[in-house]
Amino acid sequence: MRIASLTFMALALGLAGPARAQAPQKAVPQVAPQVPSQVTPQVTLDPARLAAAKAVVARAQGDRDTTLQAMTAPMTAMVQQMGLKQPDRAKVMVQEVIMPILSEHYDELLNLQAISFAAVLSKADLEAIAAFYDTPAGRNMAKAQPQLAQAQLTGMQHWIGSLAGEMQAKLAATAEAHGWVPGGNKPKPN
Repeated sequence: MRIASLTFMALALGLAGPARAQAPQKAVPQVAPQVPSQVTPQVTLDPARLAAAKAVVARAQGDRDTTLQAMTAPMTAMVQQMGLKQPDRAKVMVQEVIMPILSEHYDELLNLQAISFAAVLSKADLEAIAAFYDTPAGRNMAKAQPQLAQAQLTGMQHWIGSLAGEMQAKLAATAEAHGWVPGGNKPKPN
């Protein structure tokens, strides 16, 4: 499975919600970004199990450039949904800012994925998965992942979009049933 593509596409889906106007807020002190050691799951792993997980992630990723290229369209859509509506400008921002950052930190993502795999899969399972990726079917699966991930993302977006009206109506009804007024969580007086 092209794990990085799915991760970033899910990120794009999660971050690419509708833009909302907000009232000006007071300046908030800048917090230093987390370094990978701060976001790495804290687990103790057998080095052999971790090595097997790294082998799975490496095989599943396939070609690094292809994986990163597959992220360009979802990232461009995310930038547009964040407010830069012109597609050509959004694409420039992705190509000149986002993709170089993702590329520079790509190995960190692979390490995080390997740790996650090793934390939940046995060494034997990881070795079997790696062996699958060494088969013709496994190589074809790795090659097809950008297309499959894009199809999954598109399908998920359409699915969520088709349910948005129902969710919005039920959220409003539930808020009203709880006595919450728009713009706050103030209960109605009894």
